[in-house]
Amino acid sequence: MMKPPEKSKVVRKLRCAVYTRKSSEEGLEQEFNSLHAQREACESYIASQRSEGWVLVRDQYDDGGISGGTLERPGLKRLMADIEDGLVDVVVVYKIDRLSRSLADFAKLVEVFDRNGVTFVSVTQSFNTTTSMGRLTLNILLSFAQFEREVTAERIRDKVAASRKKGMWMGGVPPFGYRVENRKLLVDEPPAAHVRWIFARFIEIGSCTLLAREGARGLGTPRGNRIDKKYLYRMLSNRAYLGEAVHKGDSYPGEHEAIIDRETWDRVHAILQESPRKRAARTRAETPALLKGLLFGPDGAAFSPTHTRKGGRLYRYYVSQTVLKHGAGSCPVGRVPAGEIEAAVIDQLRAVFRQPEIVAGTWKAARTQDDGITEADARAALQKLDPLWDELFPAEQARIVALLVERVDIGTDGLNVRLRVDGLGNLAREMLTSDVEAAA
Repeated sequence: MMKPPEKSKVVRKLRCAVYTRKSSEEGLEQEFNSLHAQREACESYIASQRSEGWVLVRDQYDDGGISGGTLERPGLKRLMADIEDGLVDVVVVYKIDRLSRSLADFAKLVEVFDRNGVTFVSVTQSFNTTTSMGRLTLNILLSFAQFEREVTAERIRDKVAASRKKGMWMGGVPPFGYRVENRKLLVDEPPAAHVRWIFARFIEIGSCTLLAREGARGLGTPRGNRIDKKYLYRMLSNRAYLGEAVHKGDSYPGEHEAIIDRETWDRVHAILQESPRKRAARTRAETPALLKGLLFGPDGAAFSPTHTRKGGRLYRYYVSQTVLKHGAGSCPVGRVPAGEIEAAVIDQLRAVFRQPEIVAGTWKAARTQDDGITEADARAALQKLDPLWDELFPAEQARIVALLVERVDIGTDGLNVRLRVDGLGNLAREMLTSDVEAAA
């Protein structure tokens, strides 16, 4: 009697994805680098398991020059996305720390693997995460990987601290006014001259707000951004300008040359130690209300500037004289926020500077007093004022508003700005005269 033929064993195909990582970029430019070596070892291991149905997927998941202490890695993200899409059955790495050096991060990855039925295999530390023994081995190996990473980080921190105490520059973006050569800070002129001017100018006006409004000489940060109040505060508090190196709040004599002398530094910080509220109050006292004497309500009554405090903050308003005399409700528009109404008027003025018909009217008005002004002169003068507006002192802005604006009427449906045509002509002539004097 013949035996029936044995059924051939059906081997399920397991799609294997190889993941490689290298912490530094050093050597990646070589024709055969660390990533290639890792991949070659993993592909050889997959080939040895061909009888078990292991097949290599085409996609490559590589991260060069990225630390294992983070999950923000392009190659890893693509791998996890393909796992979620059911395209991978086995993840193969050369060593466990190539996938992650953080125990907490690895726990997140294993959770995704388990949810999608994916097995994790290390070529040099062979184990299977689907078994309890495999998980124990995994946690032991990963704990040592994290310990190695923390010891390395601690060693680097100690080296940085020792170097800073010796006054050495340890990298990063150099302070404005310095450049880096051979890992040393060197004074960079003329930016250093701008730094000295900023310190001297702050001593004169005592306000970073006003200094920022001046445009800080039209300077920009090393990254091309405009220097604002926050940047000025950091600059005025940067002890690198004294020739010092700072580490965790402690200062040490630096190897680099100082830009600011001790006397200037002490004078600046004597001002900074004054209550910010007092300095802000003084700044506001020196900042006139732009629309004082120019703003009128729907009943023809003038609006007066006023302010109030809530929670330590100052709020500025314009209040109708009708409301001041007869109480709230006596005028349909009794009080308006100063910042909003001033910004609306300024926006209209800046739009005026760009309108050809206004330029033509300005030219005609200016010619009555000076035949030497051409329409092109008037256009150039007004167009130049628009981009310079934010850099003017508040007092100068108020003077120009008073020169250009005859009256601002505010109602329930908006506001109407009435201009002084002769004021536009006078302003254009004044700007042209100042240009001639500057050229001379």
